[in-house]
Amino acid sequence: MTSLNKQWIAAALLPILIISMILSGCQSKSASTHNGRESVKVERVVDGDTFEIKLDGKKEKVRLIGVDTPETKKPNTPVMFYGKEASDFTKKRLENKTVELEWDVERKDRYDRLLAYVWIDDELYNRTLISEGYARIATFPPNVKYVDLFKKDQEEARKKQKGLWKDYDSAFEKKK
Repeated sequence: MTSLNKQWIAAALLPILIISMILSGCQSKSASTHNGRESVKVERVVDGDTFEIKLDGKKEKVRLIGVDTPETKKPNTPVMFYGKEASDFTKKRLENKTVELEWDVERKDRYDRLLAYVWIDDELYNRTLISEGYARIATFPPNVKYVDLFKKDQEEARKKQKGLWKDYDSAFEKKK
């Protein structure tokens, strides 16, 4: 190959190389995985069903889809039965850990929190909260992808009187 041919090839490949470098530098700080989930680090757990992450350099609250844990931080509300246990469990499992977020139909709620299913490897953490008695089902259509699984998990936890099912009435406020 002549020197002129080598120069021509180098000149032709240079713009492709530059464009590739620019595009790779523009990617989000959170990594998308092969299954469409987004890998993030949990910065802080707020309570049993809410935590904070940094996404694209911005602090975001994430609310777990399909679950409701007893209150621990609601203003003018006492800590509810099994709320501390649920909060401690989520803190132990998620805080400072890298997890994958899976989105459903609506990505944010009316409080501007991200709505997500949380995966730890092959474990759907939302399901774990329900099946271990740390949470009850909370369904808000159209985000209902796993609702049938959650129903089965909740019925099993209720039958076995796991966690909050030992005293369900104390775990959640009655509607007045």
